[in-house]
Amino acid sequence: MDSGIETVERVFREERGRILATLIRLVGDIDVAEESLASALEAALVQWPAEGTPDNPRAWLIRAARNKAVDRLRRGALFEEKRTALEMEAALAMASAPDATPAHEEPVDDRLRLIFTCCHPSLAIEAQVALTLRTLGGLETEEIARAFLVPAATMAQRLVRAKAKIRQAGIPYRVPDSDELPARLDAVLAVIYLVFNEGYAASSGSSPVRREICEEAIRLGRLLVELMPAAEARALLALMLLSDARRDARVGAGADGEVILLEDQDRSRWDRAAIREGLALIDGTLRAAFPGPYALQAAIAGVHAQSERADQTDWVQIVGLYTLLAELYPSPVVSLNHAVAIAMATGPAEGLRRIDALAASGVLADYHLLSAARADLLRRLGRFTEAAAAYRQALALASNQSDRRFLQRRLIEVGGAIPAN
Repeated sequence: MDSGIETVERVFREERGRILATLIRLVGDIDVAEESLASALEAALVQWPAEGTPDNPRAWLIRAARNKAVDRLRRGALFEEKRTALEMEAALAMASAPDATPAHEEPVDDRLRLIFTCCHPSLAIEAQVALTLRTLGGLETEEIARAFLVPAATMAQRLVRAKAKIRQAGIPYRVPDSDELPARLDAVLAVIYLVFNEGYAASSGSSPVRREICEEAIRLGRLLVELMPAAEARALLALMLLSDARRDARVGAGADGEVILLEDQDRSRWDRAAIREGLALIDGTLRAAFPGPYALQAAIAGVHAQSERADQTDWVQIVGLYTLLAELYPSPVVSLNHAVAIAMATGPAEGLRRIDALAASGVLADYHLLSAARADLLRRLGRFTEAAAAYRQALALASNQSDRRFLQRRLIEVGGAIPAN
């Protein structure tokens, strides 16, 4: 019985984005699709352990959710809902007809359709990103809230309003026409990158890496490049590939492995095929008078990827790229990374001065990596008492268990006591 439940959980974890995108295409409503999928999942948890896993679990869940959607629409009390139910039932019947595209073989751009729906310009940019993280990334509201550094209740209301706006405004579920695509690209790139970041540096859970989310973001990046090979789309894909190439070296052995810093990673475990592909994509993206933010970040990742050893890293070049990034596309996180790069290039004192100024502004008060970076520079300077205080502050803010294990080890190394929970 446990194996059946584990299969349900695995299929839902790996296939949720595809299933939901297909259901939204079929039923035309995000809430109905989400509720129907939840009901189908409940049915699978009962039936699969007892009756065995179906040959095509994803197709089973799509079919079950589709039937739940029809049932829900049939129960609508208003005439309009009943008419919609009949129309929807006919559409769903056509979609599942023998000569139609099978439900488990949805068109390749289903998730791209959903991204462009969620990233419609009539929605605020924060709502666009959050809604796509929820629907395609499968992130919980609390996880998205942490990514945006806002309370969970605020994010929940943002998601509710975004879905209502899509429904009430009749925002179409389609990929925009070619003349609309350039103006819609920025939000889509931001969505894909935030999905990747949640997988690459998970905000919660026991591991710093959520492999399936990284793979989903890269897959979406590939689809976007195929759809419109703009320089920034290719740069984003390069950035994700170059970062993801280090994934297996970022976590220690065992289920409870802690995060391993870039300077300490076993570079023989880096994915050289992904690095080659990423470096090839970078070519040409930096030639513009004002290269985009993903092109600059990909170039930084490329410098790291080409360094066979940590002590061979060209930190001067990285500082120059971060300087340009901070001038063209300033943000608090860019400023933090810039300060760390300066510390590596010239010594910890100047990096610490910049991080202290950033901390004093309060803009990253809830960002545990600022406290962790500050603690590391204090440790390098031999200011262990101050480093211990900074590590404790980072621990209070970190929610990922792998990150917490790393911070606890460093806290002990500087002579600090681990705070009681």
